[in-house]
Amino acid sequence: MNQTGGYAIQTSALTKEYEAGVRAVDSLDLKVESNTVFALLGPNGAGKTTTVSMLTTLLPPTSGTAFVAGSDILEDPAGVRRKIGVTFQETVLDDALTGRQALDHHGQLYGLSRAERRERAGELLGLAELEDAADKQIKKYSGGMKRRLELIRGLMTDPEILFLDEPTLGVDPQNRAKIGDHILGLKQRKGMTVLLTTHDLDEAARLADTVGIVDEGRLVVVGSPADLIAQMGDDTMHVQGNAPSDGFASAAAALDFVTEVAATDSGVQLGVDSGDRRLTEVVRLASESGYPIETISVSKPTLGDVFLKYTGRELRD
Repeated sequence: MNQTGGYAIQTSALTKEYEAGVRAVDSLDLKVESNTVFALLGPNGAGKTTTVSMLTTLLPPTSGTAFVAGSDILEDPAGVRRKIGVTFQETVLDDALTGRQALDHHGQLYGLSRAERRERAGELLGLAELEDAADKQIKKYSGGMKRRLELIRGLMTDPEILFLDEPTLGVDPQNRAKIGDHILGLKQRKGMTVLLTTHDLDEAARLADTVGIVDEGRLVVVGSPADLIAQMGDDTMHVQGNAPSDGFASAAAALDFVTEVAATDSGVQLGVDSGDRRLTEVVRLASESGYPIETISVSKPTLGDVFLKYTGRELRD
């Protein structure tokens, strides 16, 4: 693969196969533009963390390759590591250290001078609103404070690209919002590229310039949240019945006012031009198709509806 300009991350047929022929990531072609926030979404086991692990050189691919910040993950893994910051799902902080010490030790690992470490730690503690807790032991931090500390630790090396694997997992709503604001600030103030995985679709819609949905190791759709939601139609109708839904779904797809049809784990999702006006027709069609309705609802489409369309499942923690 030849690296092309304008992309902070570019993969070609990136694949990770485990024993018994199980492919966690299957021929992934991904392009992430510089100075953007890219959210990678997918059900549990879809290959998100495996993808991040390969892009950060922690896991070698079975085949394919990728360029990260201009460096080949196979031919120049050290070059990749010099240009990235990473925060993984699991908390990996030494509780006996203070927040300031944790940042200082990380800077030492990367060869930063004492002056650089002091300056960057002070700046980042302010960014994360942790100045008052900087000299307290990490074991006294709340869960949200620890996640914010881990986030800024990944920034000590002033990376070109920041990888965040579930950065707000297990964090309360207030701290979740703060972390989201920090992520947006990194792009706006520092021109940084951020690739994150998340189970919070509202978070992805708020933060991401682009989202990519993966399922069973494959990238199934890429686009801006607004564009993907707009493709769902004016309204989304969720129809749940107590019989096989194939006949109803096929009949619904033939209706002029239906723009999208997707079978889901709980029924059928329809994109329609005007949900309230179409309720009677949909109920009648379901009855004629041998699909007695148990519940039906109408709402404005969301990124969750997009996810449901492409994977057939809801995204749950």
